Amino acid sequence: MTNQDALRVSSAMLSKARKLGADLVGFAAAADLKKAPSFTFAPQMPGAGEGIGTRNNDLGLKPGEVSWPETAKTVMVVAVHHPEDKPEMDWWFGRVDPPGNRVLAKVVGELCSWIPDQFGIQVFHLPYHVEKGGTYLKDAAVLAAIGTVGKNNLLVTPEYGPRVRLRALTLDIELPSTGPLAFDPCKLCSEMCRKACPQKVFDKKIYSADDYGQNFLPGREGVYSRPVCNRQMEADNEVAQKHLVDGFEEPVKIIKYCRRCELACPVGKPFM
Repeated sequence: MTNQDALRVSSAMLSKARKLGADLVGFAAAADLKKAPSFTFAPQMPGAGEGIGTRNNDLGLKPGEVSWPETAKTVMVVAVHHPEDKPEMDWWFGRVDPPGNRVLAKVVGELCSWIPDQFGIQVFHLPYHVEKGGTYLKDAAVLAAIGTVGKNNLLVTPEYGPRVRLRALTLDIELPSTGPLAFDPCKLCSEMCRKACPQKVFDKKIYSADDYGQNFLPGREGVYSRPVCNRQMEADNEVAQKHLVDGFEEPVKIIKYCRRCELACPVGKPFM
């Protein structure tokens, strides 16, 4: 494929993803992604593969380790906006995926049907969880120019701040990367996200560049503690109530996980 053909193909894919419902979309080189901060840090992180949000590892991977198809050369990252006035996009209804994730899965699933039919390119719909063969989505989104990782340890986009949800697929051809962005809103911010945390997740430096051999650390400075964040998720799980919801025959437990650091971020909010 010539460079001009690659540009035409990538442009068509970006356009199709938006038509299918993606609010943001981009490409990252798989080779670059494998050297990104989370890929090198996560396997060394205490408690890797533990806590709420992880899944049983049935691929023979070490905690924090990533494995994709050998044919993967480009990762296509898709994002949908999660507005503050639609909290239900992120709610768990029993064991059923949140509605926002189902929207993302539908967009990526349709891309996985359309791309091979249109271009003869092999694709792989990456599972959400790394333990199941997924990817570190925030790093992928940074390299794809969707946003940057902020001091809240979340992806922060120019358009929507951290109020986005992510999913990805791999392609067996090399396409031009769309990023990263020269975008860092946290430089001028008063860290409202950190102040909003009920568990004080960002109050203590727990990782150092010397110990882990890299400058980019959780919370950017080594201050984000996933185990402490998990305490809030566990508390949210414990107080969740059962409700009768359309589509369910019996009342179902609705889990509403904390979004305080996300909602406190001023980036992407309407200017008042």
